[in-house]
Amino acid sequence: MPKIQPFAIGGHSIAPGTRTTVDIPVSTLSDHTPVNLSAHVVHGRKPGPVMFVSAAIHGDEVIGVEIVRRLLRAAPLRSLSGTLLAVPIVNTYGFLNNARYLPDRRDLNRCFPGGSEGSMASRLADIFMREIVQRAQIGIDLHSAAIHRTNLPQIRLTPGNERLAALGRAFGAPVMLNSKLRDGSLRMAAEELGVDVLLYEGGEGLRFDELAARSGLAGILRVMQSLGMIAQKGVPRPRNATVMCSNSRWFRAPAGGLFRGYRAIGDAVEAGTVLGAIADPFGEAEAEVICDEAGIVIGRSNMPVVYEGEALFHVASTPRGDFAADGVTAQMDAAPLFDEDEIL
Repeated sequence: MPKIQPFAIGGHSIAPGTRTTVDIPVSTLSDHTPVNLSAHVVHGRKPGPVMFVSAAIHGDEVIGVEIVRRLLRAAPLRSLSGTLLAVPIVNTYGFLNNARYLPDRRDLNRCFPGGSEGSMASRLADIFMREIVQRAQIGIDLHSAAIHRTNLPQIRLTPGNERLAALGRAFGAPVMLNSKLRDGSLRMAAEELGVDVLLYEGGEGLRFDELAARSGLAGILRVMQSLGMIAQKGVPRPRNATVMCSNSRWFRAPAGGLFRGYRAIGDAVEAGTVLGAIADPFGEAEAEVICDEAGIVIGRSNMPVVYEGEALFHVASTPRGDFAADGVTAQMDAAPLFDEDEIL
């Protein structure tokens, strides 16, 4: 067996069989407070892939931070083959301000691969690409819905990427969907370097969600096990087969008013299912939100006060509106899957 070399990152050298947190300088705030990109490196004693796990590219998506925290405490990591690069908070600026974006109002996930002399977002993206992504062969990027919305745990895949599809099935989230690459996204920039990235969605912005946290942690461990990075012991097995959904759409408010949702994330729906209702404050008028296809509710609004046209329920289409569908359904050419800032 070849001798494992120390892992170099951010000017540090991590010996095989050890782990440490590396602070990579990013910037300095106006009050002279340093800003770092902090990565926890777990470097195994045996050869294997280098995988990164990142969270809080959007600063209000805190569920990923909790998933990374739990991952770093997981027992299977004690006998790791390869290297894990865990970055719980990519967008420190947004995280500290409970904000999705950076102080310059840019979406970090539209600024990759970035540049060393660009905007604040561009410079952070450049550091993340050089220090983290370029050192890895595979990545898992953790996201949630924005504030006031919640998502069923789900994996979003690059269309036509069979390796990612296999890793998505190993992850074992309730649902998988194809999601086209977006200009400036981490996934697009990483894939241009030959680094495949699974995108995980689950939970709500600025909230912890136990279902999303457990699903995310279990899925990461399953992917690591499928790659030979950890043993099977201590890795949860999925309870149901992942449902591959052909496409998805948002059902919107037909009128403004007070919204009452009747369906939760994970619920199976059919054509004609009443998803919710909207009434005026006097109770004189009421409009129903009606589904027109079979599918699974994978996202919904949590706000009781809505405007006409507001996105309320996100339904992923399946030939059977059955959450316990067997195996993977036939794939069709999917409509564009919107990101959180494009839904409104």
